[in-house]
Amino acid sequence: MPLLGSKIETQRELYLHQLGAALTMENTILGMLPQLEEHARNAQLQQALRRHRDETEEHVRNLERVFAVLGDQPDDSPCPAIEGLEKEGQSTLKMVDDSLNDDVILSGVCETEYHEVAVYEGLIVKAAAMGEQGVVGLLHENLKSEQETLQQAMQMSQQLAQRETLAV
Repeated sequence: MPLLGSKIETQRELYLHQLGAALTMENTILGMLPQLEEHARNAQLQQALRRHRDETEEHVRNLERVFAVLGDQPDDSPCPAIEGLEKEGQSTLKMVDDSLNDDVILSGVCETEYHEVAVYEGLIVKAAAMGEQGVVGLLHENLKSEQETLQQAMQMSQQLAQRETLAV
């Protein structure tokens, strides 16, 4: 990685920066999940958030392995998109009645998962173009997990909305 304040000048430096941002993204999410679990009211959602924490820990390990395969040290490139989603979720949770917490959490999970899917798809395309098949495999594991989490969150969100519609 270039020194602080210097420009990224090569595709490899840019790729390492993007990998670092993905690692920051996953670590930020790891920090958010226990807080979300505390705010969740539904036991099934709490369990899903605990399971997602374990999956996210594996994502971090996979990204660290990617750096090792590439022969570089992990860095902590910023990930402003996840920081923004985190702030939005925290702000919204403060504004809503506790009965709406699960809706807010599931919405935020879906938004975050969509972002993660896009990040991993981009990283995979670049790794494949660079001929880094070992990297592609590790990143694809993360992508598959993110896609599954997104589907589960969307299903839970739909079930919650249907229950609320029936209760009205």
